[in-house]
Amino acid sequence: MSAAVQVIQSSAAAEKLLKPERLRMLELLAEPDSASGIARRMKLPRQTVNYHLRELEKEGFVEFVEQRPKGNCLERVVRAAARSYVVSAQALGRLGLDSTQVRDQFSAAYLVSAAARAIRDVSVLRQSADRKNQKLATLTAETEIRFASAQERADFTEELTTSIAQLAMKYHNDSAEGGRSFRLLLAAYPATIKTEPADEASVRLE
Repeated sequence: MSAAVQVIQSSAAAEKLLKPERLRMLELLAEPDSASGIARRMKLPRQTVNYHLRELEKEGFVEFVEQRPKGNCLERVVRAAARSYVVSAQALGRLGLDSTQVRDQFSAAYLVSAAARAIRDVSVLRQSADRKNQKLATLTAETEIRFASAQERADFTEELTTSIAQLAMKYHNDSAEGGRSFRLLLAAYPATIKTEPADEASVRLE
């Protein structure tokens, strides 16, 4: 079974993936197929498809499924290693957003940098857990709140911050033998609506 999400953490891997024909191949490989099958569907030479699939397989974007007979030879069947992909800020090197460079915790840039750090950290932890055949303990709480006014939003923020601080003080134990630290990230931003553009090439964050 393919992973739900694969995080791209190097510029070399991102460069190999972010080509239109390779992205299309991964879309088609949501279900296992061979190079010849992909070539027919994309109307490309099989040799070209073979080259792209080898490059994708080297970076772990495509995984081997089986070999099946076709005429007098065996045909390799592969599939996409994940159902979706995310490019980590780490793949951008010095251009990647670093949360230590953003000071305003109420800015959109700080929220994006914190989310980018969470993506990077969870990806590394999941890879480590997979190698050890262990489960990765995570918690995600998500909801939507409609505030009647800016004042109510401010009151909610203050009450939430106080509650989290109290819970943290209650359960945090620096001296717990065998304990493990967890990072808690809470964020809020206006809910998007269908009339707003969602596919712009870039968005500037202050």
